[in-house]
Amino acid sequence: MVLLPTRGHGPLTLAPNVEVERLGFGTWAWGNKLLWGYDEAADPVLEAAFRRAVAGAPLVDRRRFFFDTGDSYGTGAREGRAESLLGRFRREARARRRVAIGTKLAVYPWRLRGEDFEDACRASLRRMGESRMELVQAHWSAANFQPWQEPALWDGLARCYEAGLAGAVGTSNFGPKQLRKANAHWASRGVPHSANQVQLSLLSTLPLESGLLEASSELGVTPIGYSPLALGLLSGKYDADSVPAGPRGVLFRQLAPGLAPLLDTLREVSRARGKSVSQVAINWVMCQGAVVIVGIRTPEQAADNLGALGWRLSKAEQDALTEEARRVPKKATQNIFQTA
Repeated sequence: MVLLPTRGHGPLTLAPNVEVERLGFGTWAWGNKLLWGYDEAADPVLEAAFRRAVAGAPLVDRRRFFFDTGDSYGTGAREGRAESLLGRFRREARARRRVAIGTKLAVYPWRLRGEDFEDACRASLRRMGESRMELVQAHWSAANFQPWQEPALWDGLARCYEAGLAGAVGTSNFGPKQLRKANAHWASRGVPHSANQVQLSLLSTLPLESGLLEASSELGVTPIGYSPLALGLLSGKYDADSVPAGPRGVLFRQLAPGLAPLLDTLREVSRARGKSVSQVAINWVMCQGAVVIVGIRTPEQAADNLGALGWRLSKAEQDALTEEARRVPKKATQNIFQTA
């Protein structure tokens, strides 16, 4: 494989006057005992991971990184734990300005008025110890299950912006049709709709096939790709004979048997590039024009993820990975809230 010199990816807009690197960090695991085995005793390790992610030479390194969280992150009594930890880590960090925060508000069925979502945003800010955040997002659209709730959701996020609680609004799991509807509503009120999160990886290519990325570009909405490693399937750490324990293991056993050719191609590019398999898989998502959010629980993970920045897969490498991904017999399950 012949490698040509390639430049890295430039930053993308998260909110007006806020540009972030193509790599961001997710906090889904922070407080989630069921899926990720969260233990409060490991909070110092999470903080060390946070600090490693934002470390840099303050006088030279002007990069900003997006940290994604949600008011539903944390299982049971720990709900909201991720917001609390992220807020504390940011307050105590010397590199505070390098962190741009966006939280996702859960579209719970009892949030029926715009005021309910504004109240939820204020509660998130209290947990984080902040008066304002860069981005407030809908965690999902109500269109699939409770369509009558959608107007309240749109109104609620607009109210958050109009009250000065957030610099912009965003969406998550909105397809091109619903994205256009929400965007038109907010545009009529002068509310900047700057981001849309969607599951995007070599095993989840729906955004490439549905016209979502084209619609995002047309509307000036930055795509944010979550689960770029498909819960770890594309990390290179697992195969059909080695899967993690717990609920993830059930999913891995279903998908891993058909992944060998794709993983082999990832490893080939990895060796040629001198990069890890995870870095290659993440870089492929960056090449689709998205900010990529990856989960971090350890400083080592943060350091490895940062290695996906500063370079770019060649078109030939992208095409080879895309073709092998197309041949995978069973892809990642789509989010049940993903709309058309």
